[in-house]
Amino acid sequence: MAVKALTSNRPATIYQVAERAGVSIATVSRALRDDTPVTDETRRRVRQAAAELDFTPSRSARSLAEGRHAANGIVFPDLVGPYYAEVVLGYEAVAAGLGSSVLILATRDRADAADAVRELARRVDGLAVLGRTVDDDVITGLALPVVLIARDPVPGVDTVRTGNVNTARALAEHLRGHGYERFAFLGDPDGSPDVVGRWTGVRQVLGGACSLVPSPGFDLEAGQRAARALLRSRRPPRALICANDELALGALRAAEAAGRDVPGELAVTGWDDLLAARFAGLTTVAQPMRALGATAARWLDRRINDPTPAARRRVLPTRLLVRGSCGAHLEVHPR
Repeated sequence: MAVKALTSNRPATIYQVAERAGVSIATVSRALRDDTPVTDETRRRVRQAAAELDFTPSRSARSLAEGRHAANGIVFPDLVGPYYAEVVLGYEAVAAGLGSSVLILATRDRADAADAVRELARRVDGLAVLGRTVDDDVITGLALPVVLIARDPVPGVDTVRTGNVNTARALAEHLRGHGYERFAFLGDPDGSPDVVGRWTGVRQVLGGACSLVPSPGFDLEAGQRAARALLRSRRPPRALICANDELALGALRAAEAAGRDVPGELAVTGWDDLLAARFAGLTTVAQPMRALGATAARWLDRRINDPTPAARRRVLPTRLLVRGSCGAHLEVHPR
């Protein structure tokens, strides 16, 4: 007859199960899973010990037995701004639901970014990397599962991105349909793969009618400074296409300070559909920021548990939202 050995209210541990069954904690973990090779006798002995001790295996116990950390990492270029906050919220919510904690690394202004990523990789079971934080050779040299977010694909690595080129084309076509003739694109393609796609789509439609104005960053202050300089130029643009909403909101502040009417004298568009953009009536592109993070976390968990499938690629859809900052209140979907 089985006898309960616990006399306290504290839950049993995997160590106690291993001791009672006379096996290692790794064998306990394998025996409690039906899909791993363990002899019938060992499995019976481990499960009997677990039943006698009222042991319920947790994610952390399995990770310990398997030599894992029960933690995932995510690498960002920066942590300032609502875009990064939305992505990490989506990522952390899914990771927590799957039993993993999240370690975050920002590489901005770090000369040792590659070494910092390698060090983080030694402390986690898998890694999500957003944007151009480190070179491709660093990614391929990591000896753990990796998922890329908002970055050009790397051979053999899962990648999740949002649509940029086609929606940027739809935005440019809409602006051209208003009859505008002078355009400027505010944003630095060298700083983000996403911005490369947005500039590419705009340029495909507008060609030489749109000038590129690299911004010294992607925040509100950068947008305000760049727009202020453009508005003081001899022939300022009639429509300012900004690489994200923060740049666009800064441009709106510059236009207001200069006494320029939006959209009467200057049309302004953004990208992301932040909450502030909705209040400002900003024409923008809605992208599923939380879904980016959530998808990456789910894919990483699957990759940790089964590293064999071929690399996956997914492009999440984006949607053009036309509001008052370009002279209309319509919703347009890209073709």
